[in-house]
Amino acid sequence: MVGGSMGRLLRDRTGNVLMMAAASMPILVGAAGLATDTVQWTLWKRQIQRQADSAALAGAYALAQGFSASASATSDINRLSLVTLSQTPTIENAPTAGAYAGNNSAVRVVLQTTRDLPFSKMLGVKAPVISGDATAAVISQGEYCIVSLEKTSAVGITLQGNATVDLGCGIATNSRSSNAVSAGGSSTVTANPVAAVGGLQSSSNYVAPTTLLPYTIPQPDPYAALPTPSVSGCSGKVSVNPNGSSSIGPGCYKGFDIKGTLNMAPGTYYVDGSSFSANAQAVINGTGVTIILTSSNAATNPSQIATVDINGGATINLSAPTSDTYSGVLFYQDRRALDSATNKINGNSSSSYQGAIYFPSQELQFNGTAGMTTKCIKMVSRRVIFTGNSQIVNQCAGTGTTPITGSLVKLVG
Repeated sequence: MVGGSMGRLLRDRTGNVLMMAAASMPILVGAAGLATDTVQWTLWKRQIQRQADSAALAGAYALAQGFSASASATSDINRLSLVTLSQTPTIENAPTAGAYAGNNSAVRVVLQTTRDLPFSKMLGVKAPVISGDATAAVISQGEYCIVSLEKTSAVGITLQGNATVDLGCGIATNSRSSNAVSAGGSSTVTANPVAAVGGLQSSSNYVAPTTLLPYTIPQPDPYAALPTPSVSGCSGKVSVNPNGSSSIGPGCYKGFDIKGTLNMAPGTYYVDGSSFSANAQAVINGTGVTIILTSSNAATNPSQIATVDINGGATINLSAPTSDTYSGVLFYQDRRALDSATNKINGNSSSSYQGAIYFPSQELQFNGTAGMTTKCIKMVSRRVIFTGNSQIVNQCAGTGTTPITGSLVKLVG
């Protein structure tokens, strides 16, 4: 009887399926458990990697602005807190591993957590170590010929009137304005890229291939290492009357008032207070010269620091030196100057400027007349106003003027 029942069960297909299902149930449960653990492990892995990426970027952004990379990365880890860490985070500047090992412009963050996986724990499997490893760096990207150091919400760079500006390079400002670069009027602007710490509004004034890069990191002062001027015992003011002519050598002078022709020998010229002024009929020639605008009492009365005022009708042919301390620098205004004046550097179609024009604390207005030679010119100022027509091709090889390279923060590993 029993044998017959067993036989019927073995011949019954339904019974076979039930037996097979019962036999495979542990396998199915195990597969489901492993799948659940795999999903959970992947989620934790993504979370800890995201946290490491964010912390590395925070550290690199801080580094780019002169703050502590470690403090910023730590603050970001505490703020984000996606997973509970099992050990103290590793924060390195410079990294000790990877492609950026030893690079002081890079920040590496390594995070770890030990988490029990639900199914694996039931089987007595040891909790796995889940880690996230990220490296972010401040890297060089883009070449700029106009840099505004303005840090407030004021507009950093203004291109106005009927200016036609073809820069052959980029422009950047540290302004935090919602529209940090203003291209208005009937101006046409070709610059690649246009970068700002603040926002940038699209405009028909920008001509292709111009690209806009809003909300970038602040650009460093490329001439911050220039020494602070110190002058005393300067000679009297240099004055040249209309139709007159004069030649001078390097030294310190109590201002320049040029209405005729002035020839400047190579070297460094200090302007003690007053201004470097050239009227519409002036002609100024100089090769290998640097003009430093300062004051003998700059430390106690910075309002006395000299300014520059070159009339649009003047013929200016000046080039910077190619060596020594002020290599590539044509005009340099003492950075202690108050933000209380606008410096005007203009000229006619016969003029030629070659070198860097540096006004870190005051506004610079440049009127590049059509036909003016500006093969290699850099402008670094608190704010820059561009009103005239100019083409800058940035052919600076052999001139002593080095490129102004922009900075960008990105994940590199």
